[in-house]
Amino acid sequence: MHPRVFAIGLACLAGALAAPATAQGVRVPGARPAPALQPPAARSASAEPQAADFIVAVVNSEPITRNELAARVQRVRKQLASQNGAMPPEDALAREVLERLIFEKVQLQAAQQAGIGVTDLAIDQAEASVAQQNDVSRETMYRQLKADGITPEQFRKELRTQLVLQRLREREASTHAKVNEFEIDQYLRDQQPQNGAAGLELNLGHILIAVPEGASDAVLAEREQRARSVAERARKGADFSALAKEFSDAPEATQGGQMGLRPADRYPELFVNASGALAVGGVAGPLRSGAGFHVLKVLEKRRSDTAAATVVQSHARHILLRTGAQLSEAAAAAQLAEYRQRILAGRATFEDLAREHSQDGSAAQGGNLGWSTPGRYVPEFEAVLEALKPGEISQPVVSRFGVHLIELLERRQVKLTPREQRDVAREALRQKKAEEAYATWARELRGRAYVEYRDPA
Repeated sequence: MHPRVFAIGLACLAGALAAPATAQGVRVPGARPAPALQPPAARSASAEPQAADFIVAVVNSEPITRNELAARVQRVRKQLASQNGAMPPEDALAREVLERLIFEKVQLQAAQQAGIGVTDLAIDQAEASVAQQNDVSRETMYRQLKADGITPEQFRKELRTQLVLQRLREREASTHAKVNEFEIDQYLRDQQPQNGAAGLELNLGHILIAVPEGASDAVLAEREQRARSVAERARKGADFSALAKEFSDAPEATQGGQMGLRPADRYPELFVNASGALAVGGVAGPLRSGAGFHVLKVLEKRRSDTAAATVVQSHARHILLRTGAQLSEAAAAAQLAEYRQRILAGRATFEDLAREHSQDGSAAQGGNLGWSTPGRYVPEFEAVLEALKPGEISQPVVSRFGVHLIELLERRQVKLTPREQRDVAREALRQKKAEEAYATWARELRGRAYVEYRDPA
């Protein structure tokens, strides 16, 4: 089984940047759910024998070596072959992969400067989540990865990289994702039936042919021609997913370009204007933006009635142990695991242990968080909560706030009240702003980076 089998949405694995709230783990203004992460880029140990190594690029004084690039190219080529994707020319593939490696290193350097890191316990949690969402045990997962030449160390290293990049993304984007009441009012007015995008939900396939900041006319013309060629192939029926994996510079490229079903207002206006009138299967583009040239395909399209919208709410409680110099994540997790065993054995109640030990504003209520709608909690907390059945207690869960023990009490489906509709609108606007802010920040970060390309000696 190819490692792409384990390419799950890792939004549940990385914490959202949020300020303390009455109940820690609760999303507060400025936080955003993490869009889904790219699949762990595990390198195959079965790659071709490595030749003499040399530096092919320097990124802010950090080198990228020939062997590093070759290993990544080998993995991408293998993935395309396993999916019967079109195989690009070797030199073109190498150039594209090198650019992605450069951008990855630029982001990792920014994360290091910002003090963003991931603990081993968070990696353990990510590892378990990957196995669970693929419905296999950890041991089975690694047997399947080993068959493809990937060791546990390599896989965990790539999980760590993905989590660090996710936390960096959340940190940078969420600081600019402030929403005011006027914007919410405007959003709700735009949802009225007379508006063509009202209640419209889209799942778009997206291919981005990136244009470097300050690109020359020759580079601009080459990228535009590449985008036109990709769009034409898509219109003639070529596999859009394979095209995205081969050509796209967008984060969702490894998912075949799928951006996911979401309200139209959560897409850039450029995308909605170009695709809103298209039928499912229609292709738009290339479209020019500050990031480059975009090619879109309408994968799904439907309308929803906002006024009659319903939502599944969860009623949960938790115990939070904050970590730091006095209590490590591993020690907190062990302590919560012991609490869980006591509760399951009937030697203690969740409510009593929460009152006695939880370091959260909900402790006085026995850890009771009340009813919540989707999007209230930070991603790693909410993902675990969604996977629980009523009456179940989670294993210890790592978040930005510390380590949690979560119990799901019950679920219900309710019609959204006007206040809840405003909360939904606020979250949709915040996500849109965060995505736009991150795209801008990422372009500026890449533009500021010193990159020196080197030819082999």
